[in-house]
Amino acid sequence: MLWARGMEMENAEYRSRIIDDAIERYARVFGAICIEGPKFSGKTWTAMRHSHSMFSVGDPARGFQNRQLAQLDPSGVLEGELPRLIDEWQEVPALWDAVRFKVDQRPLKGQFIFTGSATPTHKGVLHSGTGRIARLRMMPMSLFESGDSSGDVSLQDICTGAVKTTLTGEVSLKNIASLILRGGWPTNIGLATHDAVLFPQKYLQGVVAEDIDKIDDRVRDKAKFRLLLRSLARNESTTAGMKRLKEDMMGVDTETIDENTIADYLNVLDRLFILENQKPFISSFRPARKAVKRHFTDPSLPCALLDITHEDDLLGDLQTFGALFEALCVRDFRIYAQSFGGELYYYQDCTNPLRGGLGLFIG
Repeated sequence: MLWARGMEMENAEYRSRIIDDAIERYARVFGAICIEGPKFSGKTWTAMRHSHSMFSVGDPARGFQNRQLAQLDPSGVLEGELPRLIDEWQEVPALWDAVRFKVDQRPLKGQFIFTGSATPTHKGVLHSGTGRIARLRMMPMSLFESGDSSGDVSLQDICTGAVKTTLTGEVSLKNIASLILRGGWPTNIGLATHDAVLFPQKYLQGVVAEDIDKIDDRVRDKAKFRLLLRSLARNESTTAGMKRLKEDMMGVDTETIDENTIADYLNVLDRLFILENQKPFISSFRPARKAVKRHFTDPSLPCALLDITHEDDLLGDLQTFGALFEALCVRDFRIYAQSFGGELYYYQDCTNPLRGGLGLFIG
C-alpha cells in the first residue's frame, strides 16, 4: 500500500464504494464522522481514502501499545494531520468524548473519522456527540460495487419517477445463487464460489468464539447462541418473533431457553451489525404487520449457518432460495437508498395473504 495525494491512502485494489460520496458530504458539515458496520465490510480501507493520518487502536504491535496509549491519554492520540482516522475506536470508548471535546475546542469540519465494528456499552461515554459526530452505516458490497451489476437502472430514479425502460440482459438462477453464497465481502470478490463459502463460515465461528463475550465482557452460552443463529437463518426474511424463535430453538434442543436470554442475544447481534431489522410500512388505509423483519447483514451468513455451500443446494429448495434472494435485494437496496437519504420498509397486507410478500418503500 502507498500513501499519496498528501497523505490519503491510495491502493490499486480499492473499489470505490457508494458511501464515499456520503462521507465527503458529511465531512463538509460535521466535525467528525463515525463509519460503523460489520467486520470485514471494508470500513478501514474506505476511511483511509478520506484520511491524511491514522491511529489504529487494535494494532497488536509492541503488546497492543496503541490501545494502552489511547486508554492513558485519549486526547494525545488525536494529534496528527487532519482528517485523522481512529480505527476500531470502540475498544477505548473514552476516545468518543475526546473527539467530541476536540471538535468543540477547534470548530473545523471533517476533522476525524471513526470506524467501528461493534456498538460499545455506554460505560465510559459521557456525551452523545449529537451535532458534532455523524454516524454512517456501512454494509458489505452491493452487486454494483462488486462489479456484478451494471448500474444501468437507478433506484433513486425509480423513486422519483425519472427512470426509463432499460434492457439489462438475462441473469441465470445459478449465477444469482453464486452471488448469494459469495456475499458482498470485499475479500471474497473474484473467488470461486466453493472457496468463497469458507469466509462466512469462519466469520461466524469468530463471532461465537470471541465477539459475543468481548462486546461487554459477559460470558454467554455458545451452544444456545449457535441455536439462535441457526433459527434466525431458518427464518431469514420473515417477521418471526420471540415466541417463534424460542419454539424453533427448542425443537432442536429441549433444554429450557429463556426469552430474556434470546432478547439479550439478539441485542448482541444488532450491536455487532450481524442483523438488520427492516421496519414495516404502516398505512392508515389497511391493517399491516407491525413486527420488524429480520435479515442478516449479508445473505452468505444464513447460507453458512444452514450448511448451504453449492448453487445446487439453493436451486433444489426454491423457498429457501427466495428468502435468501430477498435478503440479497434488501442488502443492496439499503446501500442504494442510503446514498440519497432513503429508508427501506416492507409491506404485507394482513387482510389478503395472496398480497403478502416483499413490498419495498423508500421514504
